[in-house]
Amino acid sequence: MTEYGYAGEILKIDLSRRRLTKLETAEYAGRFLGGRGIAAKIYWDETSPTTGASDPGNCLVFITGPLAGFTRFSGCRWQICGKSPAMEPEAFSYANLGGSWGAWLKYAGYDGLTVTGNADQPVYIFIANGNVEIRDASFLWGKTTVEVQGILQAELGKDTRVLAIGPAGENLVSFATVLAAENASGSSGFGSVMGNKKLKAVAVRVSKKVRPVAANPDRLRNIADRVYRLRTTNFEDYGHVLPGNMPLRACYGCISGCTRFTYEAENGHRYKSLCQAAGVYVGPAMRYYGNEGAEVGKLANRLCDEYGLDTAVMAPLIEWLGQCYKAGILTDEKTGLPLSRIGSIEFIETLVRKLSFREGFGDILARGTLKAAEYVGKDSHKFISSVNITRANETGDYDPRFILANALIYATEPRRAIQLLHAIALPLSRWHNWRQGWRDAFLSTEVFQNIAEKYWGSASAGDLSVIVGKALAAKKIQDYGYIKESLIVCDLVWPIYQVRNVDKDIGLSTLESQIVSAITGRQLDEGELMKTGERNFNLQRAVLLRQGWGGREGDVLMDYLFKEPLERAFFDPECRVPGADGKTVSKKGVILNRGEFERLKDEYYALRGWDVESGLQTETKLRELELADIASDLKERGLLR
Repeated sequence: MTEYGYAGEILKIDLSRRRLTKLETAEYAGRFLGGRGIAAKIYWDETSPTTGASDPGNCLVFITGPLAGFTRFSGCRWQICGKSPAMEPEAFSYANLGGSWGAWLKYAGYDGLTVTGNADQPVYIFIANGNVEIRDASFLWGKTTVEVQGILQAELGKDTRVLAIGPAGENLVSFATVLAAENASGSSGFGSVMGNKKLKAVAVRVSKKVRPVAANPDRLRNIADRVYRLRTTNFEDYGHVLPGNMPLRACYGCISGCTRFTYEAENGHRYKSLCQAAGVYVGPAMRYYGNEGAEVGKLANRLCDEYGLDTAVMAPLIEWLGQCYKAGILTDEKTGLPLSRIGSIEFIETLVRKLSFREGFGDILARGTLKAAEYVGKDSHKFISSVNITRANETGDYDPRFILANALIYATEPRRAIQLLHAIALPLSRWHNWRQGWRDAFLSTEVFQNIAEKYWGSASAGDLSVIVGKALAAKKIQDYGYIKESLIVCDLVWPIYQVRNVDKDIGLSTLESQIVSAITGRQLDEGELMKTGERNFNLQRAVLLRQGWGGREGDVLMDYLFKEPLERAFFDPECRVPGADGKTVSKKGVILNRGEFERLKDEYYALRGWDVESGLQTETKLRELELADIASDLKERGLLR
């Protein structure tokens, strides 16, 4: 089963007992393929419903997919999964990372690594040439992620790939991140989970790469050529406007790269500047310094990566602090933070330090914006609506008032599932480019509607002004998204539908199923691959339900979305979308209707084959998806219909 495409083994480490064992990848790959699917099943097997994020029993899974190690597909990404402290309440969650660490783990002979238990002193895991060691990391404790990478590469070899946490993870900041080779950042608070386990780093050194083998290498090469042609000669790269003159650097195994800029800082380390993280502090800094603030924004991003803080949480947290200061709720004296100088270097350096070491008011902020607002009181919660959109304290991208299908995605995911939210948002942003007459823009209203029919289930899904078609669109986006999360491929590349004159035979998951078949030797067509995505999504749903998610009662949105009108969309201040009959409609001022949202959930649950009244899964559906073992467990707990 795993002769092709996989390394064949998953390394299992218990830090409490310092015991190393192995799992056979074949036990999981048949049903769950890889990535999120395998990680969720391992987590299901290794934990109980009551396992907390800080418990020794929390199973942290570092996992690759069957494409890892094969270049030219943007498929060398990897994930971390486990119980996360970043959301309220704690829940199973995930982080998706790029760079090369995942590929190196596979080249070292492992498809994944699971870590349970808590060490009694700081340790790091060293994987090299078939040997695995749990080593003392006391000399690394207190150091930043970048310092740890430098020290371990100097000691173990320049080619060593290092994953590390910073002071924020050590001090159990709820939204602490990990940083891996090439500045690949992983969120969901897993830096805190590693800190609790006293796991400072995982280093992988490969003297001779054990590369995965494809069942049909010639066919795979032909598919790679086709994918390259589509991506590089037939694609609108709309770009991001970022400050400075920086070179681009793609992740390992990428097809063509994206707008991932890099630059060398004063300490000699090369940092990335990409997407949301690049703008974490740019707005406040430019208001404070003018155009010179752009460089301060880069510094802020760098500090967050070094200390291990999630920029998607930091950005709204800073905005909330600023609004509380303007309202007189918080002051410099009360917080020990220079709130009067938000935007300055002094402020961001002080905030990062106090948060990471949980000093003074930093201890309150380390719990996240929602809990900080609860602690502060005095109407500070009123400012949450302008900054937060999830129970994980994350920034408000791709608002469901703007893109209605995203309402179901936000409601059923434990965190901001950017790989799902992008499904409509990225074509929509290119449609805006076309409307504005950009030179290379081609994604017209007609093309947008064609994408909606082929990938989101209906022509009505492309009319973003109405509710019709949005439940089916959300389901299809999620099922396909869980294919991407299991392969694991880059969200900015797949699906390759934003191209001119798409090859007529390419449909939803056509290329993906061909790649899987060529690599693994399993002949999976589009339908079978989509069923795997649906299976993996249902498995994650079962994990969440077993932890107390609550079905329909747990599928909720932030309350303000039903009360406060939409003011802006970040790539169009006027909030314009394609409407009926090719017309352009503005959604500015729209709020979500509670009754419509509940009816949308009814339709969505029915499409999923779940119980409409409770939102719980049904035995019939789980057995249809080959999840009879999961169904039996849920049935015993009264969580199945």
